[in-house]
Amino acid sequence: MDPTVPARLLAALRDVVDFPKPGIVFKDITPLLGDPTTFALAIDTFAARYRDRAIDRVVVVESRGFLFGAPLAYALGCGLALVRKPGKLPAATHAESYDLEYGTDTLEIHTDALRPGDRVVVIDDVIATGGTLAATVRLVERLHAEVVEIAALAELTFLGGRARLAPHAVHTLIQL
Repeated sequence: MDPTVPARLLAALRDVVDFPKPGIVFKDITPLLGDPTTFALAIDTFAARYRDRAIDRVVVVESRGFLFGAPLAYALGCGLALVRKPGKLPAATHAESYDLEYGTDTLEIHTDALRPGDRVVVIDDVIATGGTLAATVRLVERLHAEVVEIAALAELTFLGGRARLAPHAVHTLIQL
């Protein structure tokens, strides 16, 4: 990866103070998505990383992961598999629950979204605590697919989510 990429992508983010609650500085990705140059830079950087790795599917996490995963799958010429909140997928699904700070949540994937042996990249917008991505990896593995790498635009390193995703390889374009 070009060493200037993280700084260029970081410069395209917007800080929103006290969102979603007081004391939080939210990193808003919408300016990056709204600028065709930085959006293309993010997708092209991911595509360059995975182009020669025989990826069969990009697995995307609802909903912001869709924004990066769909153009990545197109660029790689591979399929896309959706991981969504309960009740959003129309056919038979596998479900995986995971812990949140206050409670639990659940994700689902179609039972036929992946084939045994498929090589996949799991992608989301941000790695925070890693709970959502860890649940997604468990769904992928339940379908007997291989997680080549977990990827995200940004990683909130102070939350330690990468450790929760071990032993899987993790790649992010920006570390905060």
